[in-house]
Amino acid sequence: MSFNLRNRSLLDLIDFSPREVLYLLDLAAELKRAKAAGTEVQRLKGKNVALIFEKASTRTRCAFEVAVHDQGGHVSTLDSVGTQLGHKESLKDTARVLGRMFDGIEYRGFHQSVVQDIARCSHVPVWNGLTDEAHPTQVLADLMTMAEFAQKPLHELSFCFLGDARFNMACSLLVGGTQMGMDVRLCSPAALAPPAALLAKMRELALSTGAKIRCETDPRRAVQGADFVYTDVWVSMGEADAVWQQRIEQLLPYQVNRSLMEATGKPSSRFMHCLPAFHNLETEQGRQVHERFGLSELEVSDEVFESETSIVFTQAENRLHTIKAVLVATLA
Repeated sequence: MSFNLRNRSLLDLIDFSPREVLYLLDLAAELKRAKAAGTEVQRLKGKNVALIFEKASTRTRCAFEVAVHDQGGHVSTLDSVGTQLGHKESLKDTARVLGRMFDGIEYRGFHQSVVQDIARCSHVPVWNGLTDEAHPTQVLADLMTMAEFAQKPLHELSFCFLGDARFNMACSLLVGGTQMGMDVRLCSPAALAPPAALLAKMRELALSTGAKIRCETDPRRAVQGADFVYTDVWVSMGEADAVWQQRIEQLLPYQVNRSLMEATGKPSSRFMHCLPAFHNLETEQGRQVHERFGLSELEVSDEVFESETSIVFTQAENRLHTIKAVLVATLA
């Protein structure tokens, strides 16, 4: 399978067809094997890539930087501290400058409209490293990881996301799962359900891909028979600290723990998380939450996070391979 994706931007996974997504996953698997074997061919020699971070990043930043270096390109990382971003120069104006110097731009920040503006103004491929509405590179890594561990076609697999279903991870998983024809379950309190417009759009797409889409409020019913159980932090980057108490009250029944994993009824079920995760008291924010609310673990118990069912670090590694596939497909 081969597609010409040169000069395409990845702003939201829905912008790509299901066959194009499959092509990126196949390319990522090929690049992962080549890196392990030491046979990787550098296809980005002479290419310069700019990385813009308005939000903090570990996996996205490292994955983009290593991917570009592995492929023989050069990378410059920009943030709001060491540049004029948002202070003396708008992102639109910055995009016009960067588009004349770089071959592609990654953006990680707040609003989807910003990454869309960068793509429109820069005239080079732009890749969404995370916005409040979408996280397409993460979901590519998640789909790759599911395929690796299940060793089945994606359309034969099911996953359940538990937590706040309004934001980037749940919405992007809904898109990716529907494109791949999967059994998709989103489990949340009614007040934190996914956007109705997106649900309607994905249910229409599911008619052609064969996907099954369910929205549930009962965690134990939602995970029954699921191949993968997925969760995310309960308070997203940029949200006020004041929301912690309400969010904990809403989502504590949705914590992924051993009892909930057993409710899948499948010993082979795997646990997934896009990271970082609040599963112990080894972080400053984790200790602050413990002091305020008396909880030592939030969206996932430490027992599940550290168990053999947890595949979160393979997910993290696969950020590198799927991001590399996006770069090679759109630049090389």
